[in-house]
Amino acid sequence: MNWTYLILILVATITGGVIPMTVRRVSENFSIYLLAFTGAFLFGVVIMHLLPEVYHELGHQAGVYIVLGFFLQVFLQQLSHGMEHGHTHIPGEHHHHIAVTPLLLGLSIHAFMEGLPLGFHYEDQSALPSLMVGIAAHKIPEALTLMTVMIHANKPKASLWRILMGFALVTPFAAILAGWLGERFVVVQHYLLYVVALVVGAFLHISTTIFYESGTKHHELSKKKVLAIAIGLLLAFLTLIFE
Repeated sequence: MNWTYLILILVATITGGVIPMTVRRVSENFSIYLLAFTGAFLFGVVIMHLLPEVYHELGHQAGVYIVLGFFLQVFLQQLSHGMEHGHTHIPGEHHHHIAVTPLLLGLSIHAFMEGLPLGFHYEDQSALPSLMVGIAAHKIPEALTLMTVMIHANKPKASLWRILMGFALVTPFAAILAGWLGERFVVVQHYLLYVVALVVGAFLHISTTIFYESGTKHHELSKKKVLAIAIGLLLAFLTLIFE
């Protein structure tokens, strides 16, 4: 387990959450382009590293679990209301009516799922560092959106910090748990591969939703958003040089 990468994910999550807590008004365009960039980078990492890995190990079974993961994410976003891909759904007036518990539950389950593949040992040596950087990048807009919603739910400052720190620890904890169990039980390492396939499906749902929906009107893609997506994909492509 590379602790440096886990610290990177922890710091990225806290950084994203601190932005709306310290900046009076976060530009909507900033969130849109940040989401587009990080979503594209994560999409590229999944396509170039994780998909080949799971298909090589699982064969056609991989497709079944990827589809299951895709629709598992569809279910989870019924709880989180799509905060994974930038949706805030903040009420216009009665902010205190925001149902905080389902949001936190859905997003925390998603964050836990994100961490489990980080405890898997990949044949592709560049897969794990690329995935960790992709998740860390994705955590910034994810935590930013979460804390924006919590602020509009009129949570006191102390509660905001507890929520942020608790959320920031979920993914590293899942990675440590998966790695620890995988090192001690061969069967756990084997079944982690199926979990990776599930998470691939979830990532595909999130990233493609970011491309075509989040922050756009009538599903339009602005030139700047296309540029952000292109840069994210280019950086994901560059991770192949580390193979």
